[in-house]
Amino acid sequence: MEIHIGDRVADVTLVNKEGNRVELTIDGKPCVVDIVMAENGSCSILHDGNSYNAELIRGEGGKSYDVNMFYRSYHVDVVDTQAKYLRMKKHADERQSDKIVAPMPGKVVSIPVQPGDELKAGDIAIVLEAMKMQSNYKVSSDCRVKNILVTEGEAVQDNQTLIELELIQEA
Repeated sequence: MEIHIGDRVADVTLVNKEGNRVELTIDGKPCVVDIVMAENGSCSILHDGNSYNAELIRGEGGKSYDVNMFYRSYHVDVVDTQAKYLRMKKHADERQSDKIVAPMPGKVVSIPVQPGDELKAGDIAIVLEAMKMQSNYKVSSDCRVKNILVTEGEAVQDNQTLIELELIQEA
């Protein structure tokens, strides 16, 4: 998931959680913290032998927080897989690009098209699985499959081009 802290965007992945001990990666770097949450929204965090206290004020929808620590305050937005997918889908619905790219790391489950196939708006071009959730990626306008750059079962990276398309202009 993405964590937005002011202007900074961090890629955060939960690796393991046992009790209060949380293992995660932040921008690919491993991090281990011990977190104890109190009912009033405050928490105690131990990291590398240092102790931090924070107050979390949850925003609407539960995906944003104001975090107060000592004399500093931060606004934090959590962009999970579902939010990222919906944002990508919204932009895809607005205007079809000449390619389909992976919005996040995942695995190709199915490619129901072949190079040369003509697709109508709403047709499924590829199915990906990420975070144990399958997502159908559809085209938003008429187009032709120009090139398929991945295979079923292949692991894909964030922003990797999966399929190249040729848009069909209406006469």
